[in-house]
Amino acid sequence: MKLLEHKDTEAIVLAIPRGGIVIGDEVARALNLKLDVVIPRKIGAPGNPELAIGAVVTRDHAMINRELVRQLNISEAYIEQEIENQLREIERRRKLYLGERPPLQVQGKVVLIVDDGLATGYTALAAIRAVREQNPAKLVLAVPVAPRETYAMLEREVDEIIAVEVHDLFFAVGQFYEVFTQTTDSEVTEILSEYRGA
Repeated sequence: MKLLEHKDTEAIVLAIPRGGIVIGDEVARALNLKLDVVIPRKIGAPGNPELAIGAVVTRDHAMINRELVRQLNISEAYIEQEIENQLREIERRRKLYLGERPPLQVQGKVVLIVDDGLATGYTALAAIRAVREQNPAKLVLAVPVAPRETYAMLEREVDEIIAVEVHDLFFAVGQFYEVFTQTTDSEVTEILSEYRGA
């Protein structure tokens, strides 16, 4: 495993839910690390919610693909409304996943941001920028699979990026999994509950 240097250290695994929590759990167990979440949300295009035109973590961390917005002629009103919708969903998930527990403090620590794969990279980018502001000692992005273009974009944003597979021909993260089912909220809360007080 490419992350073994972090085993039994003070490093923290931050998973991007929901799919990334399953990968994050495996990484945290293998390395004997604490696990928490960072919750970005994709901003989908009108009529095509799977096409990311950006992502958001907090109001101050909205990443918008301005070139794509221009190409698709998407209004600012639509973007603002979608940001509001996603911020509400982030808050719902935060309360559901963490309850009253505050997020783990990452200042001065090595942080491994983990997801189940990258596509456009905008949710990961929003997560990276939000975590970066908390002054970690080192920021590592670790994923099983990524398109080459997205890998190159995010490589500039982190101290280290690790992808098990990087592909030129890439349609969706799910194409690289034999089983790619949606992770549920209850699965996320169940996994995180095992780390409470750890």
